[in-house]
Amino acid sequence: MGAAVTPHVVDSHHHVWDLSVRDQEWITGEALAPIRRDFSLTDLLPEARAAGVTATVLVQTVTVAEETPEFLALAADSDLVAGVVGWTDLTRPDAADALARLRQLPGGQHLVGIRHQVQGEPDPQWLLRPDVRRGLAAVGAAGLAYDLVVLPHQLPACVKAAQDHPELTFVLDHVGKPPVASGAIEPWATAVRMLAGLPNTVCKLSGLVTEADPKTWTVDDLRPYADTVLEAFGPDRLMFGSDWPVCTLVAPYGEVLDVARQLTGSLSDGERAALFAGTATRVYGLRLSEGS
Repeated sequence: MGAAVTPHVVDSHHHVWDLSVRDQEWITGEALAPIRRDFSLTDLLPEARAAGVTATVLVQTVTVAEETPEFLALAADSDLVAGVVGWTDLTRPDAADALARLRQLPGGQHLVGIRHQVQGEPDPQWLLRPDVRRGLAAVGAAGLAYDLVVLPHQLPACVKAAQDHPELTFVLDHVGKPPVASGAIEPWATAVRMLAGLPNTVCKLSGLVTEADPKTWTVDDLRPYADTVLEAFGPDRLMFGSDWPVCTLVAPYGEVLDVARQLTGSLSDGERAALFAGTATRVYGLRLSEGS
């Protein structure tokens, strides 16, 4: 049975960067060498349109204050980018004021969430630090979502953070980066189910291809992880994300979307509409243009 095609797709997770403006220090080593170049909205637009994507969410890449204003300005001038998940230092005492200032910038109405590279923090309890908790409360008070980019061993702290901040919607990026290449599913699956048990959590069906073996992966390798989050969160709390251009290390944009369609082929039309557009639109409060 072929993959079902949804007529309207929101890509909830992609990036852009210009190395002449700012280095991406995380792009190191031979494995990441193919993406150590510039990627722009101009590069993405034809691929997204060809794949049937009508709106996207642009997500931060580095913990640099200047990046988010740049992304908001890009969104203001783009017919594709409907939302920006930006960055601000959550540990600063005036995090609430910093968020308010971002909202006042050109394109500030496109700010829909905040993210920090928690996966790079050596403290697995980083999300539970008092200064971070204060920042998370500010994100919730501002009506924004908080994206979680974490590794499996950090998921228990995500659960506690979501319990402690019921007013804040937590969005798990890349299904929590399970060890697809090894085929192991525990303890990741148990921790993901615990997170999904909280009503203020949602998950992005994104990033799976780059957790798999880049040379030998198949859709069936990804299926146990996709099935786990489909069962745990349900389509109304799942959203598709390409993770472009990182995904291009393994598969081109259109193939990543096709894989997601294959992994969700058993869903009803209404469930697919939620996963491929409705959840992201609702959770991020996206204002989609006519025809999107």
